[in-house]
Amino acid sequence: MRPGPTSLGPFDPGYRALPEALPIFPLTGAVLLPGGRLPLNIFEPRYLAMTRHALLQPTRLIGMVQPVEQNADRNLDPAERPAVQRIGCAGRIIQFQETEEGRYTITLSGLIRFSIRRELPLHEGGFRMVEPDFAPFAEDMAESDFEMATKAEFLAAFKGYVETKQLKVDWDAIKGAPDDHLLVSLAMLSPFSPEEKQSLLECADLAQLTAMMTALFELAVANRQSPDRILH
Repeated sequence: MRPGPTSLGPFDPGYRALPEALPIFPLTGAVLLPGGRLPLNIFEPRYLAMTRHALLQPTRLIGMVQPVEQNADRNLDPAERPAVQRIGCAGRIIQFQETEEGRYTITLSGLIRFSIRRELPLHEGGFRMVEPDFAPFAEDMAESDFEMATKAEFLAAFKGYVETKQLKVDWDAIKGAPDDHLLVSLAMLSPFSPEEKQSLLECADLAQLTAMMTALFELAVANRQSPDRILH
């Protein structure tokens, strides 16, 4: 699922260097895909501790996961460990800056997805740790080229979606972007629901991601045109 043969930088860890314990950052609607970039503003004490912990590790990895739907709108004590989605994506801190207020602004580079084998004891810094299973997603770190077989259909569906949602886009940038980077960027940036973003994260490969995003674009347009129709 990883975009392009040049996405792995010289400082990215190899598969064998991936950690056996991973801090997780549960955040609704913020999905990281392999090859994507996710800027974050860190200010809660436990996530400041999580960031400092990650920066001290050789891999600098943080696992982005979404809370499950029933927890998304509840103000739960983190000690309760509200349920999170089983599949997330590990991102490497590639940029960070500490503000005068003691916050961190960081950028994660999506490296590889993982499933959660089990949750580990809460870290002394207050953040959650899991034992990740990277094996099902080892191909995320493989070098590959990708071109959409249905790019005209994809862009037509996206144009309808943009008009329906009244979004502003840079069409020159979109037309000039490599297909794989375009897919990952639009999957992360488009205003899909948290459930839809989780489905995109769990796509087996870029071809399946293309098909699912096209379907989501077309469904949004169809619902706008016929808001009262019953879906089966």
